[in-house]
Amino acid sequence: MVFPTIEFAAFFVVVLLASWLLMPMPKYWKPFIFFASLAFYAAADWRWVFLLVASIVGNQAAATVISKMARGPGRKAVLITAIVGNLALLGVFKYLGFFVESVNGLVSAFGFEGEQQVLELALPIGISFFTFQAISYVVDVYRGKTPLAKPIDTAVYLSFFPHLVAGPIVRATEFIPQLATPRSPRNIPVAPALFLIAGGLIKKVVLADYLAVNLVDPVFGSPQAFGAVDTGLAILGYAAQIYCDFSGYTDIAIGIAMLLGFWFPQNFDQPYRAASLQEFWHRWHMTLSRWLRDYLYIPLGGSRKGPRRTTINLMITMVLGGLWHGAAWTFVVWGALHGSGLAFERWVSQRLTLLRGGPEIDLRDGPAAPVGDQQDPQVTQTLVMVKPKPRIDAAIQRHYPKAVLWVATFAFVNLAWVFFRSPDMATAFTVLSRLVVGWTTAVTLVTPAVMLALVVAFSTQVTPPRLWDRIAVSFSRLPFWAQGIAFGVFLIVIDTLVGQQGVAPFIYFQF
Repeated sequence: MVFPTIEFAAFFVVVLLASWLLMPMPKYWKPFIFFASLAFYAAADWRWVFLLVASIVGNQAAATVISKMARGPGRKAVLITAIVGNLALLGVFKYLGFFVESVNGLVSAFGFEGEQQVLELALPIGISFFTFQAISYVVDVYRGKTPLAKPIDTAVYLSFFPHLVAGPIVRATEFIPQLATPRSPRNIPVAPALFLIAGGLIKKVVLADYLAVNLVDPVFGSPQAFGAVDTGLAILGYAAQIYCDFSGYTDIAIGIAMLLGFWFPQNFDQPYRAASLQEFWHRWHMTLSRWLRDYLYIPLGGSRKGPRRTTINLMITMVLGGLWHGAAWTFVVWGALHGSGLAFERWVSQRLTLLRGGPEIDLRDGPAAPVGDQQDPQVTQTLVMVKPKPRIDAAIQRHYPKAVLWVATFAFVNLAWVFFRSPDMATAFTVLSRLVVGWTTAVTLVTPAVMLALVVAFSTQVTPPRLWDRIAVSFSRLPFWAQGIAFGVFLIVIDTLVGQQGVAPFIYFQF
């Protein structure tokens, strides 16, 4: 599957023009955007549309029942049923095969014969994203954080095509209130939206795909054939690739939503600047991080039940967060590494605080800090969006230089990415072993173009955000026709760069 840039552009132009015409009339716009979103989803596989519609109908029914019931065991039973139903849907399509294979492997390891067979099911694109959004909607109705939405509003919320297939994970409290007032085409920040889309395409097409083809895929495809230098650069290359790929998609999604009159929460904030794992999760995939905090970590007890239980809760949260990305032991290990790292940071912080004689620090925010729900529709706020306030734990920061903490965090994150990228555990261990034993192997993948792509990709982590704001402001001052021509030429250039092979699917499409 490829991402057809020009074809999607044609689809979006038609939808955008019709949307602008219908925006002042919500009773027509909402059904239109719902069916346009279904058409977008059907382009991948029309059968998945029925799955999406079933999710919408089932969760709206559960939320309706919950909203009409008095507090008590029955109401909670409906909530549990809805959550189990959502997880069962996700489990059948995403995890059933993994579970059966794991059981078969365990049975064989103990010398028993016989294997269980399972029907191979294609994984619907975006099922993890719209399932998590559906769960958050039903839970928030149960908690009283959001009122029951109209059926058409729920349908638009769960199917809205800009965030349907790869996020960001938008809460009902962030999206549905925006449906309360008619959209106005006059209030669309066109220039900032086009700027975000262009930046996202550059990240994806120019950087992520180039690094994948010329550095990352060869090494992870045959790690034994490459030495330590190529392997080390490939690990760095994947860190750059996954950031440019996913944050590029997020920029495109946010920009498209803006053109349709909606504001999405920010999902990335220069994550490789982090000097602790806690700060990394303040900056990386922030909508997933805070979802895990609010709907898993805190309900498990968070940090309220003592250090040992807090460590267990962190491990459960991050392991399940890893498993959310894919049904493989490599994702489980990746999540376990981050859970262990977060728990270790907490332990070090508490020990250093006690040694200094200060009060023990309460870290109740778990793996992520809150992100604001609303955005200021000005150009600068549009691009910066709502930034959380990441912090390095004070006790650790006072004890160690920030540069040392940054190096340790960056190295840990990159080594953990090895398991995330590898198709299996054997490949991951081979890649890591080549860093130790591959120093006599010739260097073959290091080229000026590869090094330039790495430098440009990682430079996005240190560029002052206000610089992009100023560029966006300058672009917004161009005449409307000039903006349109410039963006049209840009799309033609991107399509030319892509050529016959098309754009590789976004990494997070598989999740």
